Amino acid sequence: MTLCRVVIADDHPLFRDGVARTLEETGRYRVCGRAGSGREAVALVAAEAPDLVILDLSMPDGGLWALERIAGDAGPVVAMLTVSEDSEAVFAALEAGARGYLLKGVGAAELVAVLDGLMEGQSHVAPSLAAKVLTRMRAPRRAEADPLDSLTPREEEILRLVAGGLSNKEVARRLDLQERTVKHHMTQILQKLQLRNRTEAALAAQRRWGDG
Repeated sequence: MTLCRVVIADDHPLFRDGVARTLEETGRYRVCGRAGSGREAVALVAAEAPDLVILDLSMPDGGLWALERIAGDAGPVVAMLTVSEDSEAVFAALEAGARGYLLKGVGAAELVAVLDGLMEGQSHVAPSLAAKVLTRMRAPRRAEADPLDSLTPREEEILRLVAGGLSNKEVARRLDLQERTVKHHMTQILQKLQLRNRTEAALAAQRRWGDG
């Protein structure tokens, strides 16, 4: 039987050694490296080419930092084993390539069962976090706000006329305003849209509203 070669990274030696002992007692895993920081983990993975990497989230250099440098199509299976129940941390880990996210309260038998599943191609998120993950996945993504929506009705009116090819003087005449008032509004418009000049503003307006 081919042994699964494992690198364990955790900054608590007693916990790290306990996990190593649990895995090696199964006869299916062999710990080929133990790291106390994210940087050490990355170096060990490069040197040992393990099949499985177990990362703590909050160790020096950070588990996420190491994960981003270890995970990949040709990389090892990565499981996070941490105390963090922050849903943002879960998503960051999963998006960075972790196949599993386990909490340190997990028992030895369950840990081995989950890791066996990961090595067979399954994914796993700690049951107490699964509801948070599903809620986040089902939440509709907020569309990015269009800066044009921040314009006042008067500013939109002026920009539409500018986009139609009118000069400040012509806009002022059309709206019965002072030319300097139109210039002031255009300055505000450019600031809100974070554009450099009226040409860019006119193009943005045309993309949104057509030719005027």
